Amino acid sequence: MIFLPRRLPLLLSLNLRAFSFKGSLFCPSAASFSTDIIGDTPILVRDFIHSALYHPNHGYFSKRPGSVGMLDQSIKFNQLQGRNAYLRHLGNLYKRNDIAWFTPVELFKPWYAHGIAEAILRTADLSVPLKIYEIGGGSGTCAKCIMDYMMLNAPAKVYNNMTYVSVEISPSLAKKQLETLGEVSSHSSRFRVECRDAANRSGWGDVDRQQCWVIMLEKWKSTLHKCALRDCYFQVLDNLPHDLICSENQVSPWMEVWLDKQGDSLHVSELYKPLHDPLISCCVKILDMDKEDSSLGSRAISAAKRIWSKVFPHPRRVWLPTGCLQLMEVLHWALPKMSLIASDFSYLPDVRIAGERAPLVSTKKDGRSADYKSYLDAKGDADIFFPTDFWLLERIDHHCSGLLTRHLEASSSKKVKQRRTIVLDTASFMEEFGLPSKTRTKDGCSCSASSSSSKKIVCNPQLDKQGVKHSKLRFVQKLKTLPLSKPRHLMPLRVLSKCRSYLSLPPKCSILSMIKRYPAIF
Repeated sequence: MIFLPRRLPLLLSLNLRAFSFKGSLFCPSAASFSTDIIGDTPILVRDFIHSALYHPNHGYFSKRPGSVGMLDQSIKFNQLQGRNAYLRHLGNLYKRNDIAWFTPVELFKPWYAHGIAEAILRTADLSVPLKIYEIGGGSGTCAKCIMDYMMLNAPAKVYNNMTYVSVEISPSLAKKQLETLGEVSSHSSRFRVECRDAANRSGWGDVDRQQCWVIMLEKWKSTLHKCALRDCYFQVLDNLPHDLICSENQVSPWMEVWLDKQGDSLHVSELYKPLHDPLISCCVKILDMDKEDSSLGSRAISAAKRIWSKVFPHPRRVWLPTGCLQLMEVLHWALPKMSLIASDFSYLPDVRIAGERAPLVSTKKDGRSADYKSYLDAKGDADIFFPTDFWLLERIDHHCSGLLTRHLEASSSKKVKQRRTIVLDTASFMEEFGLPSKTRTKDGCSCSASSSSSKKIVCNPQLDKQGVKHSKLRFVQKLKTLPLSKPRHLMPLRVLSKCRSYLSLPPKCSILSMIKRYPAIF
């Protein structure tokens, strides 16, 4: 089961932004560089980004071990007047702590993590030992709060037999997580940190065919621009390396972008080569960018495009989430029965870099942030984060699970097991699994839902099965009672729509879309 956020207006505005840059595709893309990220041989853009962020000597997260903030105590939202008071309080927290970002688990502790723990409890098969992996655990607050919730609310055997593994690439954060979990002695025997790159297959060892959960949560980056607080969510996926492909005009073939030093100087420039890298080629295939329709009408359209491209050439640049593809391939290989809980942002504000799905490159000094115009300006002192295209993320997940291949190979009469896609935003997720009243201010503003357009991805192939077996979801329980009260167990949607208050549905939530989430039940 996959809960994938998808807000079409955000994705549309992002796509339009991608084509708003001016000038030639092969515009000067050089930058002075003060590190050894690029050696004597050219490297792909994803290798540059990975080194700029994670290199042990000059990577951003290595040079800023204190970038993740921890709060001494939970924020008392019910003592804040409203959203503006909350934003002022958040701004003061960043000024006092002088850190790059807080995780939402930290800002909304313990309620945010408790919602995740409740979602796991309701949908997991509790007849087998519970095993949770967290990719990029930050300060360890999420792990501690989830284990606290399991200890207090789950059956004793669930907590006693559970295992929580944090896969953390940063040694300093790995140490901090051990300190955080060490505050509760009973957690220590059930928790461990593996300091490694989750996208490296060799680090996972043998395939684990046990049912398990994988958690990848966002971080909250808040910056001050001209005395105005800007706030937005990002997460593990946004910092995964991307590759860049480009095309000189609307019909020219796509080219890979490589980076190379200009002679003995410190200047770096882009090189363009035909598509050859396996990860880039796989992303292009998943996006269907390599397909050409040979029908008569399409040939006519292609001819018109070629003429138009010569008269009005329009260069194209597209960022591909090859790091996400690599991570998902490894996760599906190492943990074939995993259920995934993740979250990301489909849109980034004020992006100055050209290209579809282009990143925001930002640094912070003295409590204020500055955004760079080129990704090549990142010298280990800047964060590089990308928006997530959820349609593409869904296809990557299906590709890595083998679903796309099985669909192509299956005959028309043969059924293929589905890996379903469902949308949940933060408000709906917290309404269903958490306690949204705990993060509301005096005027009723829900800080966890209204602070940004943050969304959730919950990949859970077991949800329908467990929903049928246990029927523990509040919405499902309430909805089942309505048609069961009728003689033929049928109820028209127009009648059902009058029961929104009983079903506790938010005003903008569609009853039909909620019903479609549980096809095995309804």
